[in-house]
Amino acid sequence: MDTLAALAGGFATALTPTHLMFAFIGCFLGTAVGVLPGIGPALTVALLLPITFQVPATSAFILFAGVYYGAMYGGSTTSILLNTPGESATIITALEGHKMARAGRAGPALATAAIGSFVAGTIATGALTFAAPVVVELALKLGPAEYFSLMVVAFVAVSAVLGASALRGLACLFLGLLLGIVGVDLQTGQPRFTFGMIEFLDGIEVTIVAVGLFAVAETLHLATRRKHGEDEIIPLQGSLWLSREDWARSWKPWLRGAFLGFPFGAIPAGGSELPTFLSYYMEKKLSKNPAEFGHGAIEGVAGPEAANNASAAGVLMPMLTLGLPTSVTAAIMLSAFQSYGIQPGPMLFVTQGDLVWGLIASLYVGNVMLLVLNLPLVGLWVKILKIPTPQLYAGILVFATIGAYGVSNSVVDLLVMYAVGIVGLFMKRYDFPVAPAVIGMILGPLAEQAFRQALTISQGDPFTFITRPISASFLVVALLLAVGPKLWNAYAASRARA
Repeated sequence: MDTLAALAGGFATALTPTHLMFAFIGCFLGTAVGVLPGIGPALTVALLLPITFQVPATSAFILFAGVYYGAMYGGSTTSILLNTPGESATIITALEGHKMARAGRAGPALATAAIGSFVAGTIATGALTFAAPVVVELALKLGPAEYFSLMVVAFVAVSAVLGASALRGLACLFLGLLLGIVGVDLQTGQPRFTFGMIEFLDGIEVTIVAVGLFAVAETLHLATRRKHGEDEIIPLQGSLWLSREDWARSWKPWLRGAFLGFPFGAIPAGGSELPTFLSYYMEKKLSKNPAEFGHGAIEGVAGPEAANNASAAGVLMPMLTLGLPTSVTAAIMLSAFQSYGIQPGPMLFVTQGDLVWGLIASLYVGNVMLLVLNLPLVGLWVKILKIPTPQLYAGILVFATIGAYGVSNSVVDLLVMYAVGIVGLFMKRYDFPVAPAVIGMILGPLAEQAFRQALTISQGDPFTFITRPISASFLVVALLLAVGPKLWNAYAASRARA
């Protein structure tokens, strides 16, 4: 009952004209950037961070949530019409959606993606609404030792599990940790890694690094890898609506995708790619017509798109309740909370209840807005795909430069941003993951603080992390995540040789 009362208060916040306007702008921008290949929600939120500092926190986060949800919706349009995923989570959508478009069924493909996104997004937001208070109750029982061990799990997961190379992931993690500890140590008062520059005494602003790694590095990378010539955009033909058979084949994948995507979004480094792949293979196994897969099966669009959007709500739960980001976009949103002087975690629901419940309520509102926006405006999204890429990249760099300079009016910040951007360019070129660097920079100082607090409470006993049951359990999970894949691969190789 308390949850329903809090949610009602959240709707009172979210349904004000100002917040409805921010939700609409966020949904519109998010869909647009989701449509554009390579321009994702992380880059967009990073660009918006410097120019939203003067906006009230609740309005800013409703805007960011709209961008995040909108990008999940918009990525399917590019995948279906252009066979170029706008987001990594829509790679699977392109497999079946583009085949449907070539067969003259682009309309039903877009419709099942939009409606499935709405259904799954609403179910997952409901799960977030009722699961988050339970997670908060459990999180309040954790001490500094448990929080440090939980952050170790997050570090290992984002760097060693999902990337192509554990060594590269850990290298990027340590780069982020190094950037995170620049500045004056709050306990000893000693400057660390400032190289005598007073501009670094307060540390390196997370916003500057985020804009550098995403806006600058991404645009430079896309510009250097730009393909010559134009991609073929499949024109829309026939009705945009679903036939009775399409409905019958879509509604079960929508539900299965929703219940698959939410938990994978909530676990560290779960993200949205893994549940979309699992949803696709699940639908192929359960389908009465598995031979259609690879040739335009509508279930192959409905299920993955539902899982994609459900995972977006799942990502928000650990960020709000524990202060742990499980995706790059969530990490940048976490840095936005910190820029407002707000620390996500269990106490966030107590100290910033209006903001949190207003944000959750805005997700319901945003889902409805996105359903209304996507299908009627599909012609506009197709025209956005025709924006010349040089002008697009130049505009992004201009906005990044203006926004970064506007944060502190510091030329040093601009130099840091472009230096980080060039490093990020080489990271992308040589397949070094960006997510561990961002998450390491944000969570590194928090992990250090929790580590020191745990040692202070235990009077310097280093075994406190393994003598406390919950902390020890988290460390065991981290160890299994680190060595488990290698042991499994070794076992599989020995079985193959046998």
